[in-house]
Amino acid sequence: MEKFRAVLDLHLKHHSALGYGLVTLLTAGGERIFSAVVFQCPCSAAWNLPYGLVFLLVPALALFLLGYVLSARTWRLITGCGCRARASCGSGLRGSLVCAQLSAAAALAPLTWVAVALLGGAFYECAASGSAVLAQRLCLDRDHNCAAELPLVPCHEAKASDVQDLLKDLKAQSQVLGWILIAAVIIILLIFTCVSRCLSPVSFLQLKFWKIYLEQEQQILKSKATEHATELAKENVKCFFEGSHPKECNTPSVKEWQQISSLYTFNQKDPYYSMLHKYVNRKEKTYSIRSTEGDTVIPVLGFVDSSSINSTPGLWPSE
Repeated sequence: MEKFRAVLDLHLKHHSALGYGLVTLLTAGGERIFSAVVFQCPCSAAWNLPYGLVFLLVPALALFLLGYVLSARTWRLITGCGCRARASCGSGLRGSLVCAQLSAAAALAPLTWVAVALLGGAFYECAASGSAVLAQRLCLDRDHNCAAELPLVPCHEAKASDVQDLLKDLKAQSQVLGWILIAAVIIILLIFTCVSRCLSPVSFLQLKFWKIYLEQEQQILKSKATEHATELAKENVKCFFEGSHPKECNTPSVKEWQQISSLYTFNQKDPYYSMLHKYVNRKEKTYSIRSTEGDTVIPVLGFVDSSSINSTPGLWPSE
């Protein structure tokens, strides 16, 4: 039991990194399965290029869109957006910044797919062998039938040996592009992380405290919401069978739910830890917390909107 608890504690502390690692491993494994089982290059001058590009890019696009679907911030941004004020949906620079952050997070899986596919080489070999532009460059000083036989290279059907040797060149090009992509992603990620941390309005230890607060807030919110919903359901069912009127039960209004569900914005004057924290400390009951002068979107604080009462694991009871 102690070992299982230690594993759970590790998950709670590093769930984001573990989640990204799992997505990367699953994507890489999926690409290997596709390459070995599903992919069959047609070895046709007309089909090699579109067939190879489809396997290289379409799954990446699907994974990119799936990244949006699985992001809690996406649904915070668009749920009920058409019925709310324009400011609450995000506009201008602030809305663009949120979309850029969502895109960067969603790009992990598709970039992994493309990088692993390029390192494997099968998709690129098929696509490049059907490209007339690459054929002109690759076939310089080779057999006069090189351009015509190049599409047969991925299937090892080229008759001229020097043309069939181009398969090694295509594989080398693919792997070089794969490593360049991996290096570029790592460098950009490092630069973005360093810049966002340098521009952080709070210190390192306060960020740690902030994340602990959010975990506790979401856990308690889920517990209280479950308790309140259970009591409300029991009262309604009881009144239905008894034919009586229900007693008054104070449930947050639609407007109140909308306000605490908005995307988080940081304000130096009132640095609250969440929209719920901001809402309960509002100056007046009629005061809107969704658009205040001085509110900004801080990239390093994007984790605030990623919290979800359905995704927060329960903590072990204190002993």
